[in-house]
Amino acid sequence: MNHLISCIVPVYNGERYIEEALDSILAQAWRPLEVLVVDDGSTDRTGDITRDVAKRTPEVRVLTQKNAGPAVARNTGLAGCGGELICFLDADDLWHPEKLVRQVARFDADPKLDYCVHHIQNFWEQDLADEAESYRDHARGQPIPGYVTQCLMARRQAFERVGDFDQGLQHGDSMDWFLRARATGLVGDLMPDVLSYRRMHEGNRSRTQASGSLDEFFGILKQSIDRKRVAEGAV
Repeated sequence: MNHLISCIVPVYNGERYIEEALDSILAQAWRPLEVLVVDDGSTDRTGDITRDVAKRTPEVRVLTQKNAGPAVARNTGLAGCGGELICFLDADDLWHPEKLVRQVARFDADPKLDYCVHHIQNFWEQDLADEAESYRDHARGQPIPGYVTQCLMARRQAFERVGDFDQGLQHGDSMDWFLRARATGLVGDLMPDVLSYRRMHEGNRSRTQASGSLDEFFGILKQSIDRKRVAEGAV
């Protein structure tokens, strides 16, 4: 089936990598698709670069908003997209050329499937070569189950059931969404394929805002446990 796939790309000051990320979407074997770049109040050349790509490529649209964080940007994309299937890519990461084709095949094979994810591989920029070497035999250097937005493909109805991303979160909005999806009873699938590549560089939010992200993750886990206890008590 020729599903329209919406690819949502939140970006804030991503001039260094955004065009490469968009190229990896436009290189997908799947059509039709639409690409919604959500510029989260960038102050660098991100706007110029993405608007130039949009002028050359009818499949790309650029939406702009005041800086509000990645969760708000993803929700802006969700509100503006028209696809039956929805994916996300961070502005500094990349997709395998067959990501969309392989994931669509899973949905076509299982009509009950609400969402699927796949494995993701970290890769390091050259200026972090020493760090890359230190993780060569570590779990972070191997393919990782991708319960992150870069690996997600979901039916539109999945968001109607689970809800959008929590706009109060700055780091753990994807973790929170997957926990809510599980609690809601959505049917998901983890594919063994490595179809996304997460770029490790000096500007990663997980690196520059590490302390804040850890506190947020603990808060999300507590909320998830509290919701489960309430649900079990209601039975």
